[in-house]
Amino acid sequence: MISKAQAKYVQSLHQKKYRQRHGAFLVEGGKSVLELLSSGVETETVFCTPEFADQNRAKLAPGPAPVLVSEAELAQVSTLATNTTALAVARRPPEAPLPPALPLGALVLALDEVRDPGNLGTLIRLADWYGLPGLVLSDTCADPWAPKTVAATMGSFARVRIWPRPLAEWLGALPAGTAIYGADLHGTNVHRVALAPAGVLVMGSESHGLTPAVAACLTQRLHIPRGPGGGAESLNVAISAAILLDNFFRGQ
Repeated sequence: MISKAQAKYVQSLHQKKYRQRHGAFLVEGGKSVLELLSSGVETETVFCTPEFADQNRAKLAPGPAPVLVSEAELAQVSTLATNTTALAVARRPPEAPLPPALPLGALVLALDEVRDPGNLGTLIRLADWYGLPGLVLSDTCADPWAPKTVAATMGSFARVRIWPRPLAEWLGALPAGTAIYGADLHGTNVHRVALAPAGVLVMGSESHGLTPAVAACLTQRLHIPRGPGGGAESLNVAISAAILLDNFFRGQ
């Protein structure tokens, strides 16, 4: 059973100011909770149904003893429309150092004003899929520890490093010769460029693209051409990033 104090604490973590104050965030859904427990991220508390606990005793063992709750109690404190399995409170991991020069042969994804938590979560998952060192986020991006963002990563939140930075300032301080790519409708056709996964790929919001200060840092602009007869005005930022990343890694 979840206590009133526990319920109040969990519900407070729906809001960014309390996630920052407590240095904690929510992980919702059975799969994501099991991913959390198998990672190196510290877990404060696990709330789960008796059925989930019975089915996953060995996987729950590395974490704190679970608090058994009903589905109705989970629904009371969860942000998900339906959560019939588990919810955990995790400690926000300390930020890993971001070297002033990028590792040789490494591609870093940088995001400029990507405000939708679902898109951000999908981009974190893409970074995990391609084994990128991490993501650099402008201070106007969505919160990477928001429940919707964490849920959209499908467990990748535990494996991908996040570096919040003033993006234009960080890009401008990179060593001379660092390749900085960005998506641009007037850029070079990405299918006609030989790309290697090194440097920085910058993605902006679907609505506004890159901010002028960030766009000024690019060394090469890339365009994803429409197919014959294609009429869509734009692509979702996560879809665009997936297409571009595939071109960077195609020869690997």
